Amino acid sequence: MSRFRPVDRGTGYLLPPSVDEWLPENHLARFIVEVVENLSTTQLERDYAGRGSAAYHPNMLLALLVYGYATGVFSSRKIERATYDSLAFRFIAANQHPDHDTLATFRRRFLNEFSELFVQVLQVACEMQLLKLGTISLDGSKIHANASRHSALSYRHIDKLEPQLRQEVQQLLMQAEQADQSAVPDSMELPEEIARRETRLAALAQAGKD
Repeated sequence: MSRFRPVDRGTGYLLPPSVDEWLPENHLARFIVEVVENLSTTQLERDYAGRGSAAYHPNMLLALLVYGYATGVFSSRKIERATYDSLAFRFIAANQHPDHDTLATFRRRFLNEFSELFVQVLQVACEMQLLKLGTISLDGSKIHANASRHSALSYRHIDKLEPQLRQEVQQLLMQAEQADQSAVPDSMELPEEIARRETRLAALAQAGKD
């Protein structure tokens, strides 16, 4: 008798009825969504709405990109794929899947607004005494020391960090643009000719005979 746990990829599972139940309460994705929802984005919503078919909510796109860049995912194609593959990205996107063109166009069209809002997210993280936001260092040691002596965090210390935060955001946006302009294909995507399961299995069987 096998001592291994069975591997069954065919049986259906009952997932939580709400994406809100997919992640633990202390997950970074939740923090970013909550911060973005409390930012003043009225003008961005007005400018992005446009005409025609309903657009993705800019707050969702903003949170999706901020989380991606904060966790080292800069390619819009990879962020699009992550809305299918990653629970955190899927939670932020509310089970929607904006394509890479939508994500890249949003960032480029509202680059100034996006940069400013990104900085505000980092400032809130500093005020919450976080040492890092994902992979982004917030130089939180000085802030934490100050906060330990006072009941409220001094905004003067946050102001001193603002140039550093703005520079950090600009570097992240440059990395995102470079990633989107790269011609390197997504290594997670199968060639079109073997994308279908039937064709893939046939190709594997033939490869075993060669």
